[in-house]
Amino acid sequence: MNPDQTKIRSVLLLNNYIQEDEAKKADAFAKTGEGNFLDYFFRQGRLTPDIVGQALAEFFKVPYFDLNTNSPSKDLITKIPENIGKGLRLILVRETNGDVIVATDDPSEPEIKPELSHLFPDKKITLCFSLSEDIDSILLFYKKSLDERLNFIIKTGEKVAPEIVDEILGDALDLKASDVHFDPQGQQIIIRFRIDGFLHEAGKLSKIYYDNILNRVKLSAGIPTVEHFSALDGAIRYERNKKPIDMRVSIVPTVEGEKIVIRILAENKKDFSLGDLGLSRDNQQSIVRAAKKPFGMILVTGPTGSGKTTTLYALLKYLSGPEKNIATIEDPVEYKIPGVNHIQVNPATNLNFAEGLKSIVRQDPDIILVGEIRDRETASIAVNASLAGHLLFSTFHANDAASVIPRFLEMGVEPSYLSLTLKLVISQRLTRKICEKCKYSYKVSLKELSEVFSQAPHFFNENEEITLYKGKGCPNCSNTGYKGRTGLFEIIDIESEIQDLILRKPSAKEIWNKEKARKIKPLFVDGLEKVRAGTTTLEELLRVADLPEEL
Repeated sequence: MNPDQTKIRSVLLLNNYIQEDEAKKADAFAKTGEGNFLDYFFRQGRLTPDIVGQALAEFFKVPYFDLNTNSPSKDLITKIPENIGKGLRLILVRETNGDVIVATDDPSEPEIKPELSHLFPDKKITLCFSLSEDIDSILLFYKKSLDERLNFIIKTGEKVAPEIVDEILGDALDLKASDVHFDPQGQQIIIRFRIDGFLHEAGKLSKIYYDNILNRVKLSAGIPTVEHFSALDGAIRYERNKKPIDMRVSIVPTVEGEKIVIRILAENKKDFSLGDLGLSRDNQQSIVRAAKKPFGMILVTGPTGSGKTTTLYALLKYLSGPEKNIATIEDPVEYKIPGVNHIQVNPATNLNFAEGLKSIVRQDPDIILVGEIRDRETASIAVNASLAGHLLFSTFHANDAASVIPRFLEMGVEPSYLSLTLKLVISQRLTRKICEKCKYSYKVSLKELSEVFSQAPHFFNENEEITLYKGKGCPNCSNTGYKGRTGLFEIIDIESEIQDLILRKPSAKEIWNKEKARKIKPLFVDGLEKVRAGTTTLEELLRVADLPEEL
């Protein structure tokens, strides 16, 4: 059994890693929904994952082995058969003529010693404790390539299509892919996964098996199998390890055949807290301050796939409670939050954003989430709902935070109404995080940095020895050097000066100049701080964020 948060709490207290008063503060923090018990100590800088690992190793009375920085070779790992390694969560990390060292996240499991004694009969066996997440990463070494596994299914399976779909979706879930693509190309089907925003080829299939796979996906998604010439949408409730996972299915006809894209709605995203998004302390405080106001609008802008919905859901989660009536109108409803009333847009019944918003306002709401404000009518209703005393969140397409206000005014909203109701504008992007298991630092000069981006002298001192970070590439990150994503943010807090400016119908440049005078941090600068902290790379920042025109 992997130690849970309650066990970890007891172990940390027992071994004096934390004090009772700190534990109570961490308990209170966990109840806010902004993170779990351990997150409190990580954010305070009081503990690190390795310190927690050391504490749990002491509890089990075994040494601690850090797999994060001492990853064993595949040859070593696979000396323990797959069924034993995966079943008992064992990683062979050292072997000499007379000794073996094996890491596990549960040294108390009684079956471990007999199995290892059978595998290594003439050697002294030493058990170590390693963190569960590190064990999970190393166990991926056992997996054969997707192509090998699909070929094996085709040769030996009776129900080929269901098994192929399960194998592909299983890989996508293990790799934390957000989307699965089935691309018909000539006589092959190319399978690709979108991981951390990038598409990667995962495998290939002969096209002769595709009709059955296509029908399998259509049936699972509630889509008619006889329709082949229209764009089709459906949903799958997929079960894995007795846990349901929601997926959206889109099928479109192409000249090569019907292309399938499956969006995986990861359950963990609805559990994101504001502290998990990558917000700086100041930005998080600005958002919380605006969200606690009795009425008004908070708008989030950014390109498709920049995490806008996740940010809004984190806000809803922070504010939700039995005393609040919260309703959403979305297209589609991606995640369901307990206690929140989710409404799905339905064009067939004329239930669009505008009509849905009108209905929600009549339902005595405290907080409203509108999936997107994309037209004049919805913008007008949103402003009027805010004027009527409701707190409203929505997404809005604009290039940056400063552009939101003139874009909104172009929709015909009265400047005086917008000045009264708009409380906060958030602009965001997602950038890939450096893989923690293969991260390394390196030094560059200002001259070298200036060759990468010309405005480097505005951000770095000439005599400064600049330390940056990259990932070497390892099995944990599929040799990309990146694992996971974090947000870059730019926030405009609509205070009195900006409210007065809105009345004069300002341009985006006028708003930006006002914000610059207030020393508001541009999105690029927020990203640069994450580069210097080793969260992401300079290359990633330059890929997703534009340099400010004026500094």
